[in-house]
Amino acid sequence: MVATLVRLRLLVLKNSFRRSTGQLVAVVIGAIYGAVGLVVVLGALVGLSFAPAEVATTAVVLAGSAAVLGWAVLPLLLSGVEQTLDPGHLAVYPIALRPLMIGMLLSGAVGVAGAATTLASLGTALPWLHSPGVALIALVTGVLGAATCIVVSRAVTSIASGLSSGRRFREASGLLILIPLILAGPIIIGITSGLRSSADALPAVAEGLGWSPLGAVWAVPGAVAAGDPLGALLRLLIAVATFAVLWAVWRWGLARSLVTPARASSRVRAPGTSGLFGILPGTQAGAIAARCLTYWFRDPRYLRQLLVIPLLPAIMWFYSSINHSTGYFFAAGPVVAFSLGIGMIADVSYDSTAFALHVSKAVPGRADRWGRASAMLTFGIPAVVIVSIGSTAFEGDWLPAPGLLGLSLGMLLSGAAVCAVTSARFVFPVPEPGDNPFRSRPGANISLLGPTFAAWGVMAVLCLPEIVLLVVSLVTREAIWGWLGLAAGVVLGAVLLAIGVRVGGRVVDARAPELLLQLRKDA
Repeated sequence: MVATLVRLRLLVLKNSFRRSTGQLVAVVIGAIYGAVGLVVVLGALVGLSFAPAEVATTAVVLAGSAAVLGWAVLPLLLSGVEQTLDPGHLAVYPIALRPLMIGMLLSGAVGVAGAATTLASLGTALPWLHSPGVALIALVTGVLGAATCIVVSRAVTSIASGLSSGRRFREASGLLILIPLILAGPIIIGITSGLRSSADALPAVAEGLGWSPLGAVWAVPGAVAAGDPLGALLRLLIAVATFAVLWAVWRWGLARSLVTPARASSRVRAPGTSGLFGILPGTQAGAIAARCLTYWFRDPRYLRQLLVIPLLPAIMWFYSSINHSTGYFFAAGPVVAFSLGIGMIADVSYDSTAFALHVSKAVPGRADRWGRASAMLTFGIPAVVIVSIGSTAFEGDWLPAPGLLGLSLGMLLSGAAVCAVTSARFVFPVPEPGDNPFRSRPGANISLLGPTFAAWGVMAVLCLPEIVLLVVSLVTREAIWGWLGLAAGVVLGAVLLAIGVRVGGRVVDARAPELLLQLRKDA
């Protein structure tokens, strides 16, 4: 049974190469990237063999602890992503729990991430090449460390399975985890600055982690090399106990998921309430705007784009503070406008098969384009105005305010104009409605890369007048150029949006059935 489960995992991986050219290209590029990363890691481990034993121990313990922590956090970030050996899919088969767990463990080891982690874990023996006995111990602990990484991910998944069966929990947890990812730069800089303040910080941290469940397994060879067999034995006991506890937790959670089906919850709106549909105009464009605006504030795939509104100004303020420059903070408005404008590039793709309603009702393309653009502009314009003016008010320099506001509004309107055409022309593999918003389909990043860069270039060209006028106002310190930039951003942006809606509407009218067919293929 174990061999069958592993063969099933390899067969699914093999068949995934045959689905599409974009997927195959993505897999090849991902494999090259992973192989290069693995070579770099193994090369660094070989280099540690020429370093003092204390340095090698510190580096291995810190990296190994980060790997275990990453495997524990990743399932929370990617909850809802389809797994090859999903317990819910296997519940109907009479498979004993023990071979099922072993099969799932080995299937995780033959996956891309599992194989890379396993090879890197075995590579922790490389720093001890000059001591064959220690290197042999490192091989054994490397196997235990790799198994711990895979089991901790399974255990975390089993614990969260009951909660993650609720759609709102998946959405909220995914969006909350996105916040530290967006703030990763400032967080890393802050931690690095703190560590630099103390020369002994890293060895001390590694020493503490070496006695914790995260790093005990990686600290055993270093303790043996340092002539501390008792410390090595105690750390090994901690590592084995950690693996045993994680295995027990996983067994309990897996047994529960095999006999307890996940229950989906739904909320029914009270009779007589129509939400935004009762507020916006009762036209075709108004109905589409109401639907899209509802998506923006309830669909996690759109909500993750709204996180940039408060987080990007905070990041810009951070970089302005550490670099003692106001330029970063002044750029908050244009950056937010750019993110919101370009965020509509996959708007039709997010509709999935719901786009069939537009086709069946013969909704005019212009109404579709106006509805989608106005939904984003309803909150996008106030947000951009507040961020642009707020950044200049915070810095106490009002001279750039008109030019910055003009550039921000120009980017927002130009982005909506560009996306009005591109979203009607291209369909991208995106998470389906109800899926985890971070789910990435094979080939999605490759197919999205070209149109996205092209849209960036078109936006840069369309916003050149506002950019030039802002630069002139900053150089000459004359406000008139900034006010001209504001007028250019509003007028030129509105004209471009009207043109984009008109052109995009014609594209939708011409290829609506083809769009629906592409959406059904990607569903």
